[in-house]
Amino acid sequence: MCDIIGRKREIAELRRYYDSGRAEFVAVYGRRRVGKTFLIDEMFHDNMVFHHTGLSPYDRRRKITLRDQLQNFYFSLLRQGMEDIAQPKSWMEAFFLLERFLETCDNGARQVVFIDELPWMDTARSGFLTALEAFWNGWGNMRHNLLLIVCGSATSWMLDNLISNKGGLYGRLTGEIKLSPFTLKECEDFYLSRGIKMSRYNTTQAYMIMGGIPFYMNFFNPSYSLAQNIDALFFARNAKLGDEFERLFNSVFDNAEDCMRIVRLLGSRHSGFTRKEIAEKTGLNPNGDFSKMLKALIGSDFVVKYVPFGMSKREEHYKLIDSFCWFWLHFKEGKRIGQEDYWQRHLKESDVASWRGIAFEEVCLQHIAQIKYSLNIAGVSSQQSAWVVKGDEETEGMQIDLLIERADDVVNVCEMKFYKSPFVLTKQYAQVLSARMQTMEKKFPALTFHLTYIGCTELVRNEYSDIFTASLTLDDLFVY
Repeated sequence: MCDIIGRKREIAELRRYYDSGRAEFVAVYGRRRVGKTFLIDEMFHDNMVFHHTGLSPYDRRRKITLRDQLQNFYFSLLRQGMEDIAQPKSWMEAFFLLERFLETCDNGARQVVFIDELPWMDTARSGFLTALEAFWNGWGNMRHNLLLIVCGSATSWMLDNLISNKGGLYGRLTGEIKLSPFTLKECEDFYLSRGIKMSRYNTTQAYMIMGGIPFYMNFFNPSYSLAQNIDALFFARNAKLGDEFERLFNSVFDNAEDCMRIVRLLGSRHSGFTRKEIAEKTGLNPNGDFSKMLKALIGSDFVVKYVPFGMSKREEHYKLIDSFCWFWLHFKEGKRIGQEDYWQRHLKESDVASWRGIAFEEVCLQHIAQIKYSLNIAGVSSQQSAWVVKGDEETEGMQIDLLIERADDVVNVCEMKFYKSPFVLTKQYAQVLSARMQTMEKKFPALTFHLTYIGCTELVRNEYSDIFTASLTLDDLFVY
């Protein structure tokens, strides 16, 4: 097994399932490209008796059918040593053949069976779930040396049909693992392991674009600068990630076009939209399928649902949190750029600077645990949200993109700044911040508000900086 970056908790869980001495049925899920297959392959490649991957439904030429999936499963059986069998005509027959194969090669040792991209195998009216249920309930759960691991990027399918199954597979999973994108520290370790030298400033910028997704990061050329790598991956002719947005959604979601429509809308406002607003602005019918799409986007870590500060649960908002999608919508789809060295030539333009500010706020939102640890409040229960106050003729509107509302009645009001040089708080901006704090204290008198600086660089100490009760830098986001 090669060195795996991060994933310590997941590795410990998988080892526990392997050593349990009983039949185990484990589901591993998470955003596409996050490294699920790599983790399982590296953990168990020496002990894997059977490995199969479903065929991707993303094919511009034709639709993948049940026959295609069954043929692919048949070939996997042949490749891994099964002989003298005909191609199965149903999933019930296919899983029976798998039972025969596993019995034939059973020597008493742990048998690891890995079925990757399981949701892709469940084509319309295929009877796949019924056959999987029969395989596990009628045979697998009695094999004390069997470790069945299934993976899927279609997180909503994994949640609905396995983890929250109400039918024959109800309660049958013995374990579930959700794999999340890398943290900044794990990205730093990943780049170092690949011989890629980058400052923490550039590692953070890379995170703003790649979102901690190992598959994307693996394309980086060590001899290129960050800007050169971004051009090569997104803007060059035949760029490796040139069609990734559509490919990503088509391979994960049944209603890919509608899901992309929702994401495009969410990408137009940093604070997000209510369910009603999303339905109205996209023209989608707010029915059960609409709810499933929102649930699927949340489950796949593209979207988060939150209640804006000071509002009731009826005001729940949906917000885009995937850094890759933010970057794609702003620069690839929004601009239709034809310049192959675009990123290198436009690094200092105001549009890029404006995007960096928003993107850094997203990075902070994805590192709440590190922020809390650095503020010495890791043990305090909390929830994070945003607060938007619409202005009128008498009062000026304001927006705070990150508040950490704590169980001890303290709220950290986070001011996030992505500047290359140390941040100097001016008298004018200090007055703006002070006015915001006074507004919040007046509106919520039972709470204590701590203005908290989170920046790429240090906060310069001057006559105005004492308005901040705490200040964090990039190093505090890289703690683990």
